[in-house]
Amino acid sequence: MKNSNKFKYILGAALLIPIAFAACKKYDNPPPVYEELKRATNLQRKVLIISIDGLTGSELQIVAPTNLTQLQKNSKYSYNTLKTASDAGGWASMVTGTGFSKHQISNDNFERTQDTNGDDHAPIVSYRNVLDYVTQYKAVKTAMVTTWPSLRNYMRNADFSPVVTTDLAVKDSTVNLLNNQAGLGTMFVNFRDVEAAGANGGFLASNASYKNAIIKADEYVGNILTALKARKSYANEDWLVIITTNHGGSSANPTNGFTLVYNPAFKPFELKKSGFNPVLFSTTSSRAIVPNDKGLFDIGDNKSFTVQMDVKFNAVPGGYASFFGKSTNLSGQVITGWQWALYPGGKWVVTVGGSLNGGDGKQETSSTDAPGTVWRTLTMSVEYINSTTRNLIMYIDGNRQNATAVNISTRKSLNTTEPLRVGHRTGDNDTPTSFYGANLTYFNTALSEATIKSNIGLKDITQHPNYANIVGFWPMDEGTEGTFFNKAPLGYNMLLSGTYSWANLGTSYPPGTTPEPITSTLSIPTTASDVAALTLYWMNINILSDFGFDGKPYLKNFEIEFLK
Repeated sequence: MKNSNKFKYILGAALLIPIAFAACKKYDNPPPVYEELKRATNLQRKVLIISIDGLTGSELQIVAPTNLTQLQKNSKYSYNTLKTASDAGGWASMVTGTGFSKHQISNDNFERTQDTNGDDHAPIVSYRNVLDYVTQYKAVKTAMVTTWPSLRNYMRNADFSPVVTTDLAVKDSTVNLLNNQAGLGTMFVNFRDVEAAGANGGFLASNASYKNAIIKADEYVGNILTALKARKSYANEDWLVIITTNHGGSSANPTNGFTLVYNPAFKPFELKKSGFNPVLFSTTSSRAIVPNDKGLFDIGDNKSFTVQMDVKFNAVPGGYASFFGKSTNLSGQVITGWQWALYPGGKWVVTVGGSLNGGDGKQETSSTDAPGTVWRTLTMSVEYINSTTRNLIMYIDGNRQNATAVNISTRKSLNTTEPLRVGHRTGDNDTPTSFYGANLTYFNTALSEATIKSNIGLKDITQHPNYANIVGFWPMDEGTEGTFFNKAPLGYNMLLSGTYSWANLGTSYPPGTTPEPITSTLSIPTTASDVAALTLYWMNINILSDFGFDGKPYLKNFEIEFLK
C-alpha cells in the first residue's frame, strides 16, 4: 500500500504541473521562495477542509445546526460566499485557487470547456491543485475523501483516497485516517447528501429533507472534530479547519454558499464586503467579456436596443480611449459595431459603423457634457424606425446629450463576432483610460427619454418598467475573483482577464447601487478559491505569482490573534 500511494503521488503531481502551450516555447517556473512566519511555538500546522456540497449560506443561518454554530464562536465566517459555476467548477476553484474565468472547468469530467478570452490561439494553462503544492514543499501526507469518483480522480495525487459510496462512509473513513495517520498534513472531506436532498423538494430550510440532511452533515462534522482533537499528536499540531461548500443550491442553478474558517485561537469575525468594491480598469489588457452570447447581442440593421452603465472615470486620457462596446478595432474610418470612448477633451463619444457588412464606416457622436471624475450614468438608445431611419441618442444622468437624434441607418448591419466588452479591446492601440464601471444593463428595446430619466438611480432593477426587456444586468461589484455575474432573467456572465484589480471605494457608491453601512475597515468578500490560498498560507508555503491564484489568504489580517 505504501508503494502504491507513493506511485499515485508521483503520477498525480506529474499530471497536475501547470502547462502552458504557446507555440513551441517552454518556460520554467521561478524557484520557490519561502517566508517562514514567526511563531511563538513549534506546533506543526495542518489543514482540514470539509465541503458540504449544495449548502446555501442563507439556509444554513436559518437551520443553525449545533456544531457549526458552536465553531462560529472561534471562526472567520461568511454566509454569502460567492457562487461558483457548478459542482465541478466549485471544486476546481477550491483546489486550484482560481476562479472559473481561469480554470474554465464546469463539467463533471473536470475538463476545460472554453478559453477565457474566446481566443483559440491563446495559451492553455492547467492549474495545479493545492495538494501538489503542499507535498512539494512539506513532508506531510494528504487525503481526499469523497463518494464522487470524478473528484477522486481529479485529486488522484492525494496519498490517501479511499473508495466510499455514502456520506456515512466518508465520515468513518475520515475518522479512521485521523486516528491512524500521524503524518497527515492536509485533508479534503466531501459530503454530498445535502445537495441530493435539496434536489428533492428545494434547497430551503422549509424542506424537511434538506434540513435533516444539513443536521446530519453537522453531526458528521462534530464526529470528525472529535477525532481530530483525539489524535495522539494533537498537542503538537495546530489545525486550521475550513468548512465550506462547492456552491449553494444545485449545480445547474448555483447560489451563494458559506465559509467557516476555524481555529481555537480565532475571535469571531464576519467576512463580507465593506463599501463599494468594483474593478479598476486601467491597462491595455484589463477587460471583461461575454465569451459567447449565442447571438443575443446581434443587432443587425433593424433592431432597437438600449445600453446603460454607471461609470466613474479617474482622469481625462491623453488620447482616444475606448472603454466599452461590441465592435472591431477602429482603424481610420473602418469599424464594424458600436463602442464608447472617452476623448482627450473629456467628452464621451459613441462610434458606430458597418464597414464589414457593406455599410458606411465610422460615425461619431459626442456628448455635450463632460462626465468628469464622479459617478455618472451613461445611456445609449438605438431605435429602429424604418429602413431609412435608425436613431441613436445619448444620455448622461438621464439628460439628453444630442438634441437631434443621429440617424445611423446607412451603417447597415452592426453585427460583429467581437464579444460584448468592458475595458480595453484586445489588439487596439488606443490609450486605455482608468475607470470603474457598475450596473451595466442591456435592454432589447429602445427606452423612451422619459423612461430613462425617471429610472436613473433605480436601486432595484426588478422594479424597472422594462424589466422584461433586460437581457443582461451585471452589478459588477463581486469584489473578488474573475466573473461579473449576470443577474437578469436572460443572458450570460462576463469573464475578466488581463491585469485588473478589485478596489474598495468605501462610501463612493454608483447611482444604481444601494449603499450599505460600513461596519469594518476590512472588506473581505469570500469565494471558493480562497480555500487553496488559506491552505498554503496556514502551511507556511509562500504563494508565488505564477500560481495564478485568485483566492486571498485573508487570515493575514488577523495574525495578532494567533501569532503572539
